[in-house]
Amino acid sequence: MVPAVQPGRFNAQQASAVLFAQTLQHVAPDAVYVVGGDATQTPRSSRTLEGAGWLRNPRTPPFMTGIHAAQRWFNGSWLLPAEQGHSRALPLRWLPAFTAKSRPVAHPPATEWEAAVQFLGWVRQELTRHGRAHQRVLMVGDGHYDTLDLWQRLPEGVILLARSARNRVLYHLPGVQSGRGRRRKYGARALSPQQLWQHRQGWRPHPHGARHSAPPAGEGARSVSASGCTGAPAHADRGARQAQRAHPPPLPFLVNAVQDENGAWGLPLPLATLLFWAWQRWELEVCHRELKANFGLGDKQCWNPIAAVASVQWSAWVYALLLLAGYRTWGLSTAPPVPTRWWRGASRWSLNTLWRAFRATVWGDHDFRPLCALTTDDWGEKEALLLALRNAAFASARA
Repeated sequence: MVPAVQPGRFNAQQASAVLFAQTLQHVAPDAVYVVGGDATQTPRSSRTLEGAGWLRNPRTPPFMTGIHAAQRWFNGSWLLPAEQGHSRALPLRWLPAFTAKSRPVAHPPATEWEAAVQFLGWVRQELTRHGRAHQRVLMVGDGHYDTLDLWQRLPEGVILLARSARNRVLYHLPGVQSGRGRRRKYGARALSPQQLWQHRQGWRPHPHGARHSAPPAGEGARSVSASGCTGAPAHADRGARQAQRAHPPPLPFLVNAVQDENGAWGLPLPLATLLFWAWQRWELEVCHRELKANFGLGDKQCWNPIAAVASVQWSAWVYALLLLAGYRTWGLSTAPPVPTRWWRGASRWSLNTLWRAFRATVWGDHDFRPLCALTTDDWGEKEALLLALRNAAFASARA
């Protein structure tokens, strides 16, 4: 239940609806609308803030895990269409997923999968409102979303591609049951991903730098296995780390299958498409790093229960708006020009490059100069100060 919004306060749901309508210009109605979901934290100095509770501290080493006071959020992002093998995560909804022990006042507690269901339901609602009720949606998530509750509550037309565990217990669908008795819900037990990897045959290389294996005959097309790059354990020696980089361990993914006219089960999308978007899930981690390190997500001091949430949602919405403006201007594979001669710029723009390009467009200068600097005796510096003041006046007039 969404709390009542006071007049004049930032309405995150309405702002996200406007942003979602703009993203539809870049996705055809017959294409798959790809989204990603992941949770992140904003550290807090006090547990009296809305939704602040004890969570695992990601800044502590793995061999000595600690806790800290933080708020948990769900980031539902749109993955931009692929361009030369790249994509970016643009936040659409930044939902609070506060724990029950944090005792939130204005927002009900929610788990990660409950926030994902809320986000997917909102996406389907917005697609229907814009006349795209039959457009398919693909959501990519990590292992936190491989839960039975989420699989059972997926909205119609949503495909979930979630990373799973190697010892995941899987079952076949029950066969035709004859006779009386209770109807069976499960069939015979299927091979786990780890048991499936023991088959030496069936592995094929893929252009994206991964290897995939199709399920053996009779197992049904219910899972996709792909190898990806993962970090080495802290206690591994140099030789083991090099071997792991050369041969990274496989990662299992689960995807909901579809049934054709003949009753056979198969993948809902081509295997190459699933592998590509599974690889692009890392863009959500890049989004979290840019929001926290360079954009000041969660740095605003708000003690009101509603403002403590709205301030974080506003920061994520402004970040998404800037990303969409940069994407429409330069795309993904073309970076804005840089003012240096010794570096031509990267093939893919970062948030800092985007900031510099926006500053040059509005202020007329790539570098940031404070306006409150003291006047010096150097006429050259006075001229630069007057020029910056003039650019500020022009920028305010445009706004």
